[in-house]
Amino acid sequence: MSLEIKDLHASVDGTEILKGLTLTVPAGEVHAIMGPNGSGKSTLAKVMAGHSDYEVTAGKVLLDGADLLDMEIDARSRAGLFLAFQYPAEIPGVSNANFLRAALQARLPDGEEIDAVAFYKDMYAKMDRLGIDRKFTGRAVNEGFSGGEKKRNEILQMIMLEPKYAVLDETDSGLDIDALKIVSEGVNAMRSPDRGFLVITHYQRLLDYIVPDHVHVLSDGKIIKSGDKSLALELEEKGYDWVVEENAA
Repeated sequence: MSLEIKDLHASVDGTEILKGLTLTVPAGEVHAIMGPNGSGKSTLAKVMAGHSDYEVTAGKVLLDGADLLDMEIDARSRAGLFLAFQYPAEIPGVSNANFLRAALQARLPDGEEIDAVAFYKDMYAKMDRLGIDRKFTGRAVNEGFSGGEKKRNEILQMIMLEPKYAVLDETDSGLDIDALKIVSEGVNAMRSPDRGFLVITHYQRLLDYIVPDHVHVLSDGKIIKSGDKSLALELEEKGYDWVVEENAA
């Protein structure tokens, strides 16, 4: 079981962003992708999720052997992919509780219905774990939320949906240290031999809390260096230029 990205090429408005990206994230492992602005990190996340602005010109993205690129967006989610956005969208008029309930209902076989009592009991327990006020269940998804509240809300969605593979696109962006710890605890509670994580981040600080098994450097649309968690510390100390120069040599 794994999430496999094979020789992925993708463009936006005719400009190639991903230029042959290859990466495998086995179930049970946490992989981190770091890299400078414009290297293609968020493009990778959006391509996997099926964002319409991005054109895939070559390559595959296999989730346990099935090509996500052949699936509709909702089918990718039902297959077990979850994306936590860098900038979570607001959905006016749809409460958090109804959003989560609909998402879970969509994963059930035809004819089965969610047990409402069990759903709320489970949701409240997970909200308490993440420090989310229970009143948020009645508020529209992310509407009027602070940056930290939006990120916690996405982690709540992930915990409720229990995906096979989770892609976290700069989840640490805009978080203070307390929110960062809470979000990280939520992610760490989800780690298991049956679930893989791809954590996209600019900063090493997130990896102090979500310790990766492997770290990859993305530059100009390709993975140019991989290592263990110590690579993130080296990047923090030296910056990205030394990796780019080393790769060009």
